[in-house]
Amino acid sequence: MAKFNGGFGGGNMQQLMRQAQKMQQDILKAQEELAETEVVATAGGGMVEVTMTCDKKLVSLKIKPEAVDPDDVEMLEDLIIAAVNEAITTAEKTSEEKMGPLSGGMGLF
Repeated sequence: MAKFNGGFGGGNMQQLMRQAQKMQQDILKAQEELAETEVVATAGGGMVEVTMTCDKKLVSLKIKPEAVDPDDVEMLEDLIIAAVNEAITTAEKTSEEKMGPLSGGMGLF
């Protein structure tokens, strides 16, 4: 009959637990850094500027006065949407770059 050592071969379990705890700490640190990292996106040649954190919190929205045309509000709405979507894409790419190595290719983020 084979001897059973807890499934991981004795001391390996403690080592795995330490590695898991370090990985968890590294992930939390990276998430905190991403929450503080800001990305900026523009639309309409800089008419609309959006600043967002990499955890996708909108920090600021700037609209140049010349972008405001009461007869074409739809254009301004489109510029805002384009700038926000670009900021989200940039934030996601930044997050993937930072978190990718920590997830070990497991697709966690």
